[in-house]
Amino acid sequence: MTALALVVGALLATACVVYVALPFIREPDPEEDVLAEPGALERRALELAEERDRALAALKELEFDHRTGKISDDDYRELVGPLRRRVAEALRALEPRAESTEEAAKPPVRVSGPGEGVRGNREVPPGNRRMNG
Repeated sequence: MTALALVVGALLATACVVYVALPFIREPDPEEDVLAEPGALERRALELAEERDRALAALKELEFDHRTGKISDDDYRELVGPLRRRVAEALRALEPRAESTEEAAKPPVRVSGPGEGVRGNREVPPGNRRMNG
């Protein structure tokens, strides 16, 4: 009886494994095995994401080299600005346009920094607000 139960259990387990693995083992139908070509908008989003990733990787590498002493402070200051601008441009390009049009419609905010009196007040675009305190 025990041997029969083991054989039936093994057959059942084998049948389950084959049933689950069958979709991964068999060849797909050629008609169904087609990748859709990305549209122009999707291609542009991919290009922008790749540019963002390259710029972030370059910035990370620059900061690492500066921390390890491979790059002097002067060289770091000279190189970090353009890299940060590249990252910011790539991130801005990936933002949804609806948010940026809402931001553009908001009026500038009056801000004064610490230690700045009335003469230090200036208008700041909505995206560039800073917190006092």
